[in-house]
Amino acid sequence: MRLTRAESKAANKRALLDAAYEVVGRDGAKARLEDITELAGLTTGAVYSLFGGKSGLLAAMVDDYAGPLDLRPVEETAPGAPLEEVVAVIARQYWRMSSTPEAAGHLLFEIRVMELVLNDSGLLARLNAVINAAEARLAGHLAGREHGGAAVTPEQAVRLARALKALLSGLGQAVILGVHAGTEEYFADVACSLATARVLGPA
Repeated sequence: MRLTRAESKAANKRALLDAAYEVVGRDGAKARLEDITELAGLTTGAVYSLFGGKSGLLAAMVDDYAGPLDLRPVEETAPGAPLEEVVAVIARQYWRMSSTPEAAGHLLFEIRVMELVLNDSGLLARLNAVINAAEARLAGHLAGREHGGAAVTPEQAVRLARALKALLSGLGQAVILGVHAGTEEYFADVACSLATARVLGPA
C-alpha cells in the first residue's frame, strides 16, 4: 500500500532518529551527518527538510529519548496501592531492564549523549528538560500514595523520584558492568528504604 505524504514524512523522521541513536551511540560528539543519513537510507537534504539541519536532528533525538525506565508496569498497578508497593514495582522493573542484552547499548548511548550535550549548551538544556519531564512523570505515580497514614504530597513525590532515579541508575549500571548481579528483591528492598521522612521531607 502506498504511503501518504504525511505517512512518508513521519517514516523518514523515524528512520533518521533511529539512525541518529545508533550513530551517536557509536561515535558520540564525532557523529557525522553523512553516516546518519546513509544508515537511514536517506539524503542530507531530507535532514534539512525535516529537521532544519544536523543540530535540529540531534535536538529532536534528545527530545525523543525517554530513558530506560518503562513505567507501564507502574501504570498498571492499582491506583490505591501504597507507596512502598509502587516503589517496589519501579525497582523490580529497573532490575529487569538492567538485566537485558540491550541494557549495555542503552548505557553506552547515554554516555555518548552526555559527551555530545556537554559541548552544546542548547542540547544540554533540552536534555535537562527531558530529565525533568521524566522525573515529573515518575513523581506523578508516587504523589497521593498512602505512606505512614498520610498521602504523599507532590513535593515529597518529586524528592523521592529524584532519589529513586539516582539510586536505581547506579544499581543498574553495576549490573550492566558486571560489578554485581543483584536481584529484583534487592533492588526493591533498597529502593523502599528511601521511603523515609528524611528523604521525603515535610508534608
